[in-house]
Amino acid sequence: GRLVQVHNLPRNYLGTLDTARNLVKTQNTEAVKLLYGNVPDTLSQLIRTAFVPSPGNIFLVADFSAIEARVIAWLAGEAWRQEVFATHGKIYEASAASMFGVPVEKIKKGNPEYALRQKGKIAELALGYGGSSGALIQMGALKMGLTEDELPEIVHRWRKANKRIIDLWYGLENAALLTMRTGRQSACKNIMFARETDYKHDFLTVKLPGGRKLYYVSPFLAPNRWGNESVHYYGLNKKNNWGILDTYGGKLTENIVQAIARDCLAISIQNLEAEGYKIVMHVHDEVIIDHPLNCDPESALKDVCDIMGKSITWAPGLLLKAEGFSHQYYKKE
Repeated sequence: GRLVQVHNLPRNYLGTLDTARNLVKTQNTEAVKLLYGNVPDTLSQLIRTAFVPSPGNIFLVADFSAIEARVIAWLAGEAWRQEVFATHGKIYEASAASMFGVPVEKIKKGNPEYALRQKGKIAELALGYGGSSGALIQMGALKMGLTEDELPEIVHRWRKANKRIIDLWYGLENAALLTMRTGRQSACKNIMFARETDYKHDFLTVKLPGGRKLYYVSPFLAPNRWGNESVHYYGLNKKNNWGILDTYGGKLTENIVQAIARDCLAISIQNLEAEGYKIVMHVHDEVIIDHPLNCDPESALKDVCDIMGKSITWAPGLLLKAEGFSHQYYKKE
């Protein structure tokens, strides 16, 4: 992200990217207007496609499947979710089945129960880190056809089905508060909290299962907006200004889960490079590999996904899976 910021590229939704690319390359503005209407939007969707492999090569693009859902299930020890990832992997359907007490096999296209998948999906996307109705709305619940009156019931059902994840929120928060109150180390689910200092700064540190640490700068305890004692620290706010932030169990869980997911990707990158794969960039949970066209890209892609799905020594029981595709330019599949 230091030369070209690849982590915030617009998504592409056009079904005819090849046509759009060719029209733009030939500067046929009128045809772009005629076919797509909005020229700036079309151009923004083509930014990803400006990244192309070396001559004679093709891109192999592979990313983790539901990595955050897998990590939080593993970290919390939520057994039914682990079973989903060990079998069919359909977490949206399984979540809806668990929330509404229907057999998961009934949640499929053509059945009336399929409408529950939408509720399971939005719950999975919004509620894993302590969110409530507001998080559902922010994630697009109302645009998906849900009503505001339905949202509290969805939150209730999701939390009832994921009690170990809720325990994880409170466990991590209590461990952080204990360390802040006493200065002593405390742990929750193989996550170690400690106070550390250097020559001019004080930190609350969080040691992850892989050994890496997160640092919360100049932490202190103070009441939050709800009047509860919470950890405050210094960092960049939503306006990208340095100031005081506060955190809580759900937010700590989000930081830790996403950091573990990042460490999983780092291990996968090391493993892929050890096998000779040339990674030209990685975007969130995705790797992009420059691969020779004459070296069986289909077989190589399968190998890449297998390598990314390997178990990690410091995360026994974490079930990883990767999926991907090959293409002559970079895009979001």
